[in-house]
Order: sequence, then structure tokens, then C-alpha cells
Amino acid sequence: MISAPAPKRIVVIRLDRLGDVILSTPVVEALRRRYPHAFIAMMVRSSCAEAVEGNPFLNEVIRYDKEGAHHHPWATARFARALRRFEFDTALILHPSNRSHWIAWLAGIPARIGYDRKQSWLLTHRLPHRKQEGVQHEAAYAAQMLEVFGITAVPLRPFVPVAPRAIEQVEALLAQASIHSGEPLVAIHPSASCVSKRWRPERFAAVADRLAAERAVRLCLVAGSADAVYAQQVAHAMRQPAVNFAGRLSVAELAALLQRCRLLISNDSGPVHVAAAVGTPVVAIFGRNQAGLSPKRWGPLGEGHVVLHKEVGCVTCLAHQCDINFLCLNTLSVDEVFDAACSVLAYLT
Repeated sequence: MISAPAPKRIVVIRLDRLGDVILSTPVVEALRRRYPHAFIAMMVRSSCAEAVEGNPFLNEVIRYDKEGAHHHPWATARFARALRRFEFDTALILHPSNRSHWIAWLAGIPARIGYDRKQSWLLTHRLPHRKQEGVQHEAAYAAQMLEVFGITAVPLRPFVPVAPRAIEQVEALLAQASIHSGEPLVAIHPSASCVSKRWRPERFAAVADRLAAERAVRLCLVAGSADAVYAQQVAHAMRQPAVNFAGRLSVAELAALLQRCRLLISNDSGPVHVAAAVGTPVVAIFGRNQAGLSPKRWGPLGEGHVVLHKEVGCVTCLAHQCDINFLCLNTLSVDEVFDAACSVLAYLT
């Protein structure tokens, strides 16, 4: 535990991806409940900011533009020095990276808490890093760091605010597509960060077609701008109509759309955690036989989800250099995903 006085100005730093940020929101809530009068900020990439803007447990969201304005080391140094105006006394760094550690150090934050890797000599409090073992959920790993404050038994309830303006924008887009408020809507997210996590687009298309024909649902496709090609491949392979929102939605609008949906069918990726956080059940498809990438660590939190993960006997996962044609993904059939989706939809009716 930290022996110093209770922190008064805290910054929680998480500079990796959307799902990681969402799974860290229980930390913010726990800090607020322990320190109700503290100033609490969260620093995230600009692309993830809308996932925490409007979070009632935060006083401030600080955007770090890793891919743009702050990409160069000198720009990061200027960014860090500018943070001194906040007079933070404590930084909690939930994902180890050289940039995160340097930013906290250059900002002159007295207590810098993080993991014992990636230039951890810049930290004042170092915890063992064992996430790669995958013995618990990522949200639990993040919450475990709060033990330095004496905070334990943190409820793992990720939270994403759904902005009224985003709801209005999504309702307008759905109306343009002639999808009415009473119609059941299912979202398909066929992308992921690595080919070893992507189920084949034509199989997503086959599941979507069967759901439209046999369950009378409306369908939409979602993906980020950089991954819109995968949604387009699904759309081209489908026989039934679907609204393709790939590359058209902000994070706030994605949250609003997924809240409107009955179900999300997705590869292991950030939208899984957006959907779970707004209360929408997920059929999540996992590949990769690695403990640190398993559903135990990265599966959707909450009730009503179905996780599909095939064990195909791999001793060592070669990730995107797989030499057995991604058997963990390709042995997952259309029937299995369709049946999983139907089981969720039946439970909701």
C-alpha cells in the first residue's frame, strides 16, 4: 500500500485500444467511491476518448494523440510538460508502455504506479506483470492495481456513457435505412486487430442471411474506417440486405447503435466490450490458443453472452504466421455461430 496521504489529484493512464480502455472503467468508479472529493482524470488515445467522455466518475478526459499530433517524441515531451498544470499527485498506469511511463515522469507526478516492465525505473511503485498468464480477466488485472490504495473486491462493471446526441444521430441513420424502432436489429462486426482473430467474411454473411430469413431480424455491419474492407466483404457475400455502417460511426455513435441492437456477433475486438458495457449480449468468436489472449482474459463481461473458442491441439500459437490455416477459426462452423445467436435471441424474447 501507498504510505503517503490519500491522493487528491489522480490521473489514470491507459494508452492502448478501445476495449482495454472500457475494461479499465471499473478502476475509475472504484477510485471515485474511495476518494469522492478527489480530482480524477483519465488519459486515453484520442480515438478512444468518446468511450469515457461523459463518465460520471471522471472530472476530466485527457486526449493523447499517439498517431497524430503527439507521435513524435518531442511532441510527447511537450504534451507531458503541459500536464503539470493539473498538479497531479498520483498516476496509475494500467498498461505498461515506454510512452506512458515517460509521460508520467516528465509531468512531474510524485507517485507513479505501474507494472515492472517497459522502463519501469521511471515509476515509484512497481507491480509484477503477469497478464500474459491469463489467469483472470483483464478488468480484474486492472482492478488489482488498486490494492496499492487498499482497495479490494472491485465490481467488474465496465461502463460506456451513451450520449443523447449520439442516440439521435443513430436513430436518424436507422430511419434513413427504413429500420423502425420496433424491429429487432443484429449487428455484425467482422474485423479484428490480427488475421488470427478474424473469422471468414463469407461465414459471417451466411450467419447473417440465415438470421434475416429464419429469425426476421434486420442487420447492420460495423467496423472502423481502417477495417471497412471486411464489412464490405461481408456485404458482398450476403443475399439479404444489411446496412453497412463501417467507417461511418464515431465511438459514441457505435455505443448508441449497439445499445439499440438485440445482439452483436463479433470477432474478439473492441466492439465486444462496447456492447457488453451498454447491456447488449454478444456472440464473441475467439481464435488463438494463448492464455494471455483467451476468453478468460478478454471475454465480454456480464450476463447473456456466448463465447465460441475452439481448442484444436496447438501447443504453441504462431498467431498471424499460423501454419495450419487458422484451424481454431476455420473449424468453427456457420451452424455453431447461428445456433449461438438464436439461443441469445430466444432468451431475449
